[in-house]
Amino acid sequence: MELKVINLGLPKSGTTTLNKALSQAGYTVADHRLKDREEDRPGKRRVFVGSQLYKGLYETGDPMAYMKDYDAVSEISFIHGKFSVWPQFDFALIKTLQDLYPEARFIATRRDAESHSKSIMAWNNLGTTRLPSSTVPGLPIGYGKTADQQMLWIDGHYEALQHWFRDDPRYLEINVAAPDAQQKISAHLGRELPWWGKANVNRKAQNT
Repeated sequence: MELKVINLGLPKSGTTTLNKALSQAGYTVADHRLKDREEDRPGKRRVFVGSQLYKGLYETGDPMAYMKDYDAVSEISFIHGKFSVWPQFDFALIKTLQDLYPEARFIATRRDAESHSKSIMAWNNLGTTRLPSSTVPGLPIGYGKTADQQMLWIDGHYEALQHWFRDDPRYLEINVAAPDAQQKISAHLGRELPWWGKANVNRKAQNT
């Protein structure tokens, strides 16, 4: 398969919603982990999309080389153990995808920074422990533990993407809560999305 869609949004920005929407529109989506490739043995217990992108880039020159069974990618970053991998901040990798897959469409799911930060803080230990204790682009170790720090980081990421893509028609930043989000994504992809809603809802964040 040829890559058709890749999401450069941050975790808790609506990546699971996009995964469900793309899947129901007929795409074969890689989302965060490739669970069908995981085995109960060291090195195979977690197979992350982000790791596969870098393995493809540095071993073959094509970030999608080891994910040819997929034509869409909805969440690409992860923090697990000593690994903190964030391809959506890597503009060399993004340019490689732009060059190799000129027909691919880039999306950046987002929410307003305040509600996004609340969701991060409420999702397991992502905001309280993993972000501030990991090396993350734009968040050196020790930063990211407060809402103000997270909001600065969130807004900075999307501003950087806007600067990178500028007027490139292959790029769409989309607020997943916008009433016309489904229509805008459909128009951007040239394919009807039969479903749009909320997936992987964080009840704790809703009640804060």
